[in-house]
Amino acid sequence: MKREASSGKLVSEETKPTGALLYKNGFLVRKVHADSDGKRPRGRRGWKTFYAILKGLILYLQKQGEYRPDKQLSDEDLKNAVSIHHSLAMKASDYSKRPNVFYLRTADWRVYLFQANAEQMQSWITRINTVAAMFSSPPFPAAIGSQKKFSRPLLPGSMSKQSEEEQIRSHEARFRAISTELAELRSYPPDRKVKGRELEEYRQRDEYLDFEKTRYGTYIMLLRVKIRSGEEDLSVFESLLLEDSSLQRAHSSPTLQDSSQASQASSTRDGGSSSRASGCSSSKPRQEGQRHSYRQAVKK
Repeated sequence: MKREASSGKLVSEETKPTGALLYKNGFLVRKVHADSDGKRPRGRRGWKTFYAILKGLILYLQKQGEYRPDKQLSDEDLKNAVSIHHSLAMKASDYSKRPNVFYLRTADWRVYLFQANAEQMQSWITRINTVAAMFSSPPFPAAIGSQKKFSRPLLPGSMSKQSEEEQIRSHEARFRAISTELAELRSYPPDRKVKGRELEEYRQRDEYLDFEKTRYGTYIMLLRVKIRSGEEDLSVFESLLLEDSSLQRAHSSPTLQDSSQASQASSTRDGGSSSRASGCSSSKPRQEGQRHSYRQAVKK
């Protein structure tokens, strides 16, 4: 049996959470903010309450009133499931219609809004990002071809078999490569007279690289703190993360729009490279700092 998940990936019987570790569960209210590639979704986009179960790289969503600990996941549950591989959760600071809302952008750039209670919102953000950092497999090599149109690389949904140390090295390599590419892109912005397709290509590439830099920076620091804590229990790790005096600024995460601005502000303080919001103005590349803290990827 196979069903298409909310993330666009196929969720089969084999991906049910049997045997997978439970990382978090509880009630969440969800709204679809954007379909794949950031397109506005069709039809009704109202808020719906679910019982959320984060097991492995899948966030299962059961309708309110249907959850029981011993209940098997239904076809509808699989349809609502969201794959969190290569995803990033961020506090929706710019969303004022409801309190305690966070964004979740998935690998195919779908965007969801989730509302949690005040005590659990930051926990959901931290757990989702930590699990994605631990288990997201390295991206496939870029395709070789003559097509110049920008396209994002394929991001495998399978769970990584690398150790946490190997995961960090992989994330760091991607972070350095993306930072270099972003700096080079912004060194040669399109002419002000350029319009249409070329300008849109530049904007899409800049937005993608800027977001990926924030995502990998977040992954790196979460894994560093987790390894340093020596804790496998994410609840203990989460407490240590928030108690760490050097990470007090990490209590909240940026909005999708503000992520690049947060990186720029922190990079300026910490001597890293400048990372701005998507745009067509030029910037001089700076030498990338040796450390990219969790504070550089988040903003209170």
